[in-house]
Amino acid sequence: MSMAVAGMIAGMALGFAGYFGGFGAFLLVAALGAVGLVVGRFLEGDWEFGDFFRARDDRRR
Repeated sequence: MSMAVAGMIAGMALGFAGYFGGFGAFLLVAALGAVGLVVGRFLEGDWEFGDFFRARDDRRR
């Protein structure tokens, strides 16, 4: 599935949630979508847990 199709599906889900459930449902669907994105990236191996906690190298000296 291309990223455009995935984005369209996510946008439609948010639109339906906002229309039928109100702003609270919109926020809930958006938050759960973000959680699903993070979990999916971890499972695919694109991100690692240590990427968020490693110190950055300051090379501007």
